Amino acid sequence: MNISRRTILRGAAAAAVVAAPAGSAFAQTKAEFTYKYANNLPVTHPMNLRAKEMADAIRTETNGRVDIQIFPNNQLGSDTDVLSQLRSGGVEFFTLSGLILSTLVPAASISGVGFAFKDYPSVWKAMDGELGAYIRAQITKAGIVPMEKIWDNGFRQITSSSRPIATPADLKGFKIRVPVSPLWTSMFKALDAAPASINFAEVYSALQTKIVDGQENPLAIISTAKLFEVQKYCSLSNHMWDGFWFLANRRAWEKLPADLRTIVAKHIDAAGLKERNDVAQLNAGLQTELAGKGLAFNQPDAAAFRDQLRKAGFYGEWKSKYGDEAWALLERSVGKLA
Repeated sequence: MNISRRTILRGAAAAAVVAAPAGSAFAQTKAEFTYKYANNLPVTHPMNLRAKEMADAIRTETNGRVDIQIFPNNQLGSDTDVLSQLRSGGVEFFTLSGLILSTLVPAASISGVGFAFKDYPSVWKAMDGELGAYIRAQITKAGIVPMEKIWDNGFRQITSSSRPIATPADLKGFKIRVPVSPLWTSMFKALDAAPASINFAEVYSALQTKIVDGQENPLAIISTAKLFEVQKYCSLSNHMWDGFWFLANRRAWEKLPADLRTIVAKHIDAAGLKERNDVAQLNAGLQTELAGKGLAFNQPDAAAFRDQLRKAGFYGEWKSKYGDEAWALLERSVGKLA
């Protein structure tokens, strides 16, 4: 299945399918294991389209024994709320940015170190290799089960209602929404901006009411969440790569017999690989589409921002927080930072 931009942005039909509870159109017989999967993305995002395929494949291969109900778009609460539900067992599966997961598992945010990854090959070398294995081990220690493959959220870009961001100087005093994560706050403070931590569900209204001047997200989210309606400029900064760990409640996971765990993990990871390709293609093609909707694009020089972060002590500070082992694994994939 090739997911086109038109498919992703069309919305209504896909939304009805993804959001449908398992007890209606999905399941003809009662499943032995009915698990909830929550995420924070619009139903039209590749994550939810691939998750629907995944849930169908799992239901088929387990002969209806495992039924995964999908709750997109913060239906079950904000990221921080759902992380608590995942830990307590109120939700069995959840996809969460490593940058937000770091409030519980500090090492999880290392993949989002500012201006570390230059391109996708360096991302997957790290996340499918030693760095990803190290992070999964830390997540497991926190009592949560991570699937093997991290899903893609793309490289993040800065949007603004007031001015294009071309150099580090343009960020001075700039009020920018960031997720609830110390790494973002630290990076934008090192760039002399004024970051405000706001949950994603409230981003559109915060931009609309000018509580903040700008935000930063991958183009796919800027598009599907319609942030272009309340922003004028988009700087293709690629300042952070972000991905979603597919997480399971440990008790719910261990309740599944081993053969069912194998089937579920296989289909989740396969869907994740397809979603990676979808997001990369979507982000690559969206600039033209968003420009047509009024966003003005510019391409800042990443080296100037990296130099500023180095001078501000950002890399040195985070190297000491993550520890030498984790930092060495990161630099093995991206080159010297600190």
